[in-house]
Amino acid sequence: MSKPAAGPRTRLILTALSLTVLASLVLAACTGSVAISPADLLQAGADYFTGAPSGLAATLIELRVQRALGALVTGASLSLAGVLMQALLRNPLADPYVLGISGGAAVGALTALLCCELVWMMQLAAFGGAILVAGLLFVLAYRDFRGSGTAEGSATTLLLTGVIVSSGCMALITLMLSLTPDSRLRSMVFWMIGDLSATRSSIFTWLVLLGVLAYVLGRARAINISVLYSDSAATLGVSLGRLRKGLFLCAALLTASAVSTAGAIGFVGLIMPHACRFAWGPDHRLLLPASCLAGGSFLVLADTLARTVIAPQQLPVGVITALIGVPVFLLQLHQHRQHHGH
Repeated sequence: MSKPAAGPRTRLILTALSLTVLASLVLAACTGSVAISPADLLQAGADYFTGAPSGLAATLIELRVQRALGALVTGASLSLAGVLMQALLRNPLADPYVLGISGGAAVGALTALLCCELVWMMQLAAFGGAILVAGLLFVLAYRDFRGSGTAEGSATTLLLTGVIVSSGCMALITLMLSLTPDSRLRSMVFWMIGDLSATRSSIFTWLVLLGVLAYVLGRARAINISVLYSDSAATLGVSLGRLRKGLFLCAALLTASAVSTAGAIGFVGLIMPHACRFAWGPDHRLLLPASCLAGGSFLVLADTLARTVIAPQQLPVGVITALIGVPVFLLQLHQHRQHHGH
């Protein structure tokens, strides 16, 4: 068991990231097709906390803050899931969707959208689909989760299994889209791209995020050892099989929670762990909480841009994250190659 690194540098980084999260939430509350001044923001906030919200500003702030909090927990969950997937597979290109868990969520969500248009039913079906695929992966790759074989071989087998399951899910998704009436096709496509327009912060998604974060922070030292010295982890006191099971379960829960809330938003779980690792190093005692904060604030800012760039129309936030994520990732890759040589 290990505790988060608590040096002055770590505290400074996490404090700066926490302030960035707060600033992104304030910006999201003030920005939109109808702008709200800082004075109106303070007054509406005071009215809201005293139990007497009134006026347009208070209503807009309540709606925007709920959506921003949903973006915050979704971005933090995806970023943390990305860190865990990269540690589990020992592959820096891994992201929360690499094993096909999001494909299971998409099958569940699109099935619910075909049958009804209730948001809670769609979210429940998406979460159930993701957990079902995660359970299938666990059964198919159980030997790898026990820690038998080399770390590289186990990661490769798990990755290949996930790719095959993901391909099956994509076939089902294509079939459902081809059979969908035009009246429902737009909402289904928006969900698959990633959309926060109907997202609200829920207690369940926060409990999943905070519970997983607490669990993995307690095992940050073991994660460091498994990434750097996986073949000799047992001699260093790390049960690799138990750790793999824990990382997979945590990543699956985070991915299922995030995707069922906001759809398959790409690049957050790939570029934010990379950016944090490049900026502050690979120590998971700092990388885990820093990725959560950075991923959450990034998605809040991206959603604010999606709401305002062609206001009053809104873009799917997945489009914004992709447009930002592609050049950012290529830049990170170029800098990484320069840093380590050709």
